[in-house]
Amino acid sequence: MSIKDNNSLKEHNTFGIAATAAHFVEYDSVDELQLFIGRRTANGDTSPLLHIGGGSNLLFLSDYNGTVLHSALKDITVTADEGEYVYVRVSAGIAWDEWVQYAVDSHWHGLENLSGIPGEVGASAVQNIGAYGAEAKDFILFVDAVDLETGAIRHFTVEECRYGYRDSVFKQELRGRYAITHVHFRLTHDFRPNLEYGGIRRAIEARGIEEVNLTAEQLRETILEIRREKLPEPSVLGNAGSFFKNPIVERAVFERLQQAYPEAPHYDVDEQRVKVPAGWMIEQCGWKGKTLGHAGVYEKQALVLVNTGGATGREISDLCASIQADVKARFGICIEPEVNFIG
Repeated sequence: MSIKDNNSLKEHNTFGIAATAAHFVEYDSVDELQLFIGRRTANGDTSPLLHIGGGSNLLFLSDYNGTVLHSALKDITVTADEGEYVYVRVSAGIAWDEWVQYAVDSHWHGLENLSGIPGEVGASAVQNIGAYGAEAKDFILFVDAVDLETGAIRHFTVEECRYGYRDSVFKQELRGRYAITHVHFRLTHDFRPNLEYGGIRRAIEARGIEEVNLTAEQLRETILEIRREKLPEPSVLGNAGSFFKNPIVERAVFERLQQAYPEAPHYDVDEQRVKVPAGWMIEQCGWKGKTLGHAGVYEKQALVLVNTGGATGREISDLCASIQADVKARFGICIEPEVNFIG
């Protein structure tokens, strides 16, 4: 177990915010995590506690006057291989895209459309990450976690995780209560590409690949190429990927919007609800490529807020609030951030 005081968090959040944690603890096993919790309880320590992954969905508004926990668990284990399915237990500390690459290399399929998403495996189960028509919940069977108050191990079924659009029980009533240690996935041996979202089919054709001959690796590379064209590399331009959720509105609300904006893009969720791209609304409000202080809206994708250099968390938060106000004033729709504000 590694314990550091007054530890910089700049390398632990993809916005590159220069915040500091009073204490930073990284554990190498479930036993170490339980030992830390036991000692904390025995000492009567009630200071703030925050468990993070790769920091790809965090915005530090100030220094963190407490303990930041991070997992260094990095195992991948096949627990069963039955017929068309393979069942794999993946440690929370593994980078998400490393896991996707490992699965593709192992000929385990389903995760290809989730290629390139930053962060770690544990966070994927908290956020229910998603992209290009796929979500983590589509492949998760259950989640192993440790209660940060008692040290008890608990197994959550996918139903108990209560997954929704970029949401889970871990972001609601159990927020901050559990540390995810392992995520159990069910993948397939058969490659069944999902090409129906985000121009994937057009991108494949542009690469000169016939759909009938498409491989999982080619699909993964296509997804990565699409993401590179739209999203900045955090090491170059600090960001947390898509900053806002795409709002889901009642169909009547969208029909009123469509009367004013016939070209408005949308995706039908069901008969009663429609998803409207937040990036399109932000762009219509004129924010694409603009800055406010040291924070800005990425010039290639209005859904992405960026640290243009030396931004504080408050500057990015202020930019978020300004965008929300403009979108609400113009469209009558509230857009909510995917990113978790800390502090």
